[in-house]
Amino acid sequence: MSQPSNEPSFRESVDMMFNRAVALMELPPGLEEKIRVCNATYTVRFGVRLRGQIKTFTGYRSVHSEHMEPVKGGIRFSLGVNQDEVEALAALMTYKCSLVEAPFGGSKGGLCIDPREYEEHELELITRRFAYELIKRDLINPAQNVPAPDMGTGEREMAWIADQYKRMNTTDINGVACVTGKPINAGGIQGRTEATGRGVQYALHAFFRDPEGLKKAGMVGALKGKRVIVQGLGNVGYHAAKFLSEEDGCKVTCVIEYNGSVTNDDGLDIEALKQHITETGGPDGFTGGTFHKDGTHLLEKECDILIPAALEGVINLSNANNIKASLIIEAANGPVTAGADEILRDKGVVIIPDMYANAGGVTVSYFEWVKNLSHIRFGRMQRRQEEARHQLVVDELERLSSDSGIGWQLSPNFKDKYLRGADELELVRSGLDDTMRNAYLSMADVWHSRGDVTDLRTAAYLVSIGKVAASYRAKGL
Repeated sequence: MSQPSNEPSFRESVDMMFNRAVALMELPPGLEEKIRVCNATYTVRFGVRLRGQIKTFTGYRSVHSEHMEPVKGGIRFSLGVNQDEVEALAALMTYKCSLVEAPFGGSKGGLCIDPREYEEHELELITRRFAYELIKRDLINPAQNVPAPDMGTGEREMAWIADQYKRMNTTDINGVACVTGKPINAGGIQGRTEATGRGVQYALHAFFRDPEGLKKAGMVGALKGKRVIVQGLGNVGYHAAKFLSEEDGCKVTCVIEYNGSVTNDDGLDIEALKQHITETGGPDGFTGGTFHKDGTHLLEKECDILIPAALEGVINLSNANNIKASLIIEAANGPVTAGADEILRDKGVVIIPDMYANAGGVTVSYFEWVKNLSHIRFGRMQRRQEEARHQLVVDELERLSSDSGIGWQLSPNFKDKYLRGADELELVRSGLDDTMRNAYLSMADVWHSRGDVTDLRTAAYLVSIGKVAASYRAKGL
């Protein structure tokens, strides 16, 4: 989607939102500038022999803040990758990690490439060479800089990067922790693939527990029955739509993709739609809804909740006035520009900001990093002990029932559910839910208690920047 010529760039939008927040804080000018600026950006250009000729690629790795180390941030493969975008994303990672109390600084990487143009073995050659250029400069390292998947990359690419690191650092016992988002059989963790989408769901749960927030959005009731529009059915959008429709009873009435959109006011079958897109390459021909060749205007369709889950800047000055959603939750990074943000706030639209809404990925990445460093999966030591303790309770209840002659019985399936100790996936989901709840409460407290804070984004920046500033002060800055 093209943006109006007078629209600020993604990086300018991030800086404008940062400035809006720090104007409400009492930070020394020097510390304010230290937090704002990007510490370093490395640009690499490397050649790979493909199809009988050498092709040169350009990649970036940016480190925004090292108030905590290692720094953390994904690597994306996209033709839109450029230095400004990577630095803006790195800044968002700093604020995001701070907000959800993941002990990382902010970083981001990108390779200017369309991965759909290459076969798998070609992508592996390109990814390994890019990783090599970063690893030899410690821009991938379990103690210094830990990437993760992003747009255009996934667990396959992370496995290649981890293997490349181990080839170059054969004695590093913690080498597998150099990257997160890996496959389970390569050091990954249960629940990481779905983590960002699951985090969006938990963020909405937290919001719907907040009566004052619901009132500000002009909403009532629970999530069940709410009409949802999802823009982008990639990993994040798919999982968010799936969980909200299947577990929370939402109606996903519209899914917008880059090559067409599908609507159904009775609710789309997300699993069937995803399977159709995987098999055919797009939503055209899906029988469970009405296909629209150009669906960008459907962002303006009537709904309760709008979930932009693809690219930055899709809601901008050209369409912000026409948005009809009461609540926007930013599953993508920077989908609402600074100009559009102001228009939507004036209209009374509540925006759950990206630095919080899509923090599920980095939260579960943190769990994976800890798992890799501890060299043991979560639940392995305590699960059976939990089951044994629960068995004692069940045995005692059954004994009391028998001895007293009451003859009551436990509810069906209670015994199986109660006796089962938590496995890794359950613990990951529990940790993610706790993280999203606490982060929301920290934002909501500022949002509801300060008269000069009128939106969740400013509240999130205030909480996050305050924590970063405290870290720098503790270092003596």
